[in-house]
Amino acid sequence: MKKLLIILCLIFVGVTGFSSWIYLNSKPASAQTSATNFLILKGTAASVVGDNLQKAGLIRNSLVFKLYLYASGRQKALVAGEYSLSPNLSLFEIVDQLAHGPKEIWVTIPEGLREEEIVEKYIKAFGLENADAETFRSGFLQAVSGKEGYLFPDTYLFPKDATPQLVVTKMLSTFDKKVASVTYDQLVMASLIERETRTAAERPIVAGILYQRIVMGMPLQVDATVQYVVANEKTGWWPEITLEDRKVKSAFNTYLILGLPPAPIANPGLSAISAAINPEKSDYLYYLHDAQGMIHYAATLEEHNLNIKKYLGS
Repeated sequence: MKKLLIILCLIFVGVTGFSSWIYLNSKPASAQTSATNFLILKGTAASVVGDNLQKAGLIRNSLVFKLYLYASGRQKALVAGEYSLSPNLSLFEIVDQLAHGPKEIWVTIPEGLREEEIVEKYIKAFGLENADAETFRSGFLQAVSGKEGYLFPDTYLFPKDATPQLVVTKMLSTFDKKVASVTYDQLVMASLIERETRTAAERPIVAGILYQRIVMGMPLQVDATVQYVVANEKTGWWPEITLEDRKVKSAFNTYLILGLPPAPIANPGLSAISAAINPEKSDYLYYLHDAQGMIHYAATLEEHNLNIKKYLGS
């Protein structure tokens, strides 16, 4: 009985001590009220966030932060972005702010999207709905008129209440910073290459093929340009095209026109732009991707037809 009492006392002391330690280290790190900008990068683990909070003087103890997150089931609730935090907040208040989301959020724009797809990425990221979504969409599409190809694909940090003009200005300035020199025709070609290829390795070769077709007076016959013409919100922006689609009259339909279309069909990344500037010469004039996404080249139409039969079964 005596041993049991001792064990119970030790447990009580331990629990009391642990609770006191938690309570002490969950109090505000200081009495300062000035806010500090605290950034959580995408993919940052909760444990790293705790370490960074302690280093920034915003919490007393990163271990207590981690324990509280796991105990409350909030370890996956932290959203990447920039927060305004004060060291006079308790650990619980800090966690609450992090769980409610940042004042600025990350938005990733992949390569090869057209402007109608890009605006939807922002609408979703900013949590816009109904009239707010439509207002942003209309403003964005108006601001990007004539700018297709220059909306640089990247990961951006924006305030939740960012205006369409702010977003577009940032994307255009990023293009200017990251793309040293490119002609308009090269940008148009880059947009075709972005949509027609799967890997960085194949892009210079495909660029060389398309340029060679232009030199030889062959139509480019790029399916992505037809997709650009016939696509809409209901069918999707890059739909499967039919033989009838290839007959649609348009300055963008490279089955009917010679040379490049009059403007970019999407917004390419650096790899596609580099390929358009530095194409690789080869004996190939044709290419296709099989069902697994592997590319196959051919120097003659006969070889290309054999590849179609072999890899596409038609």
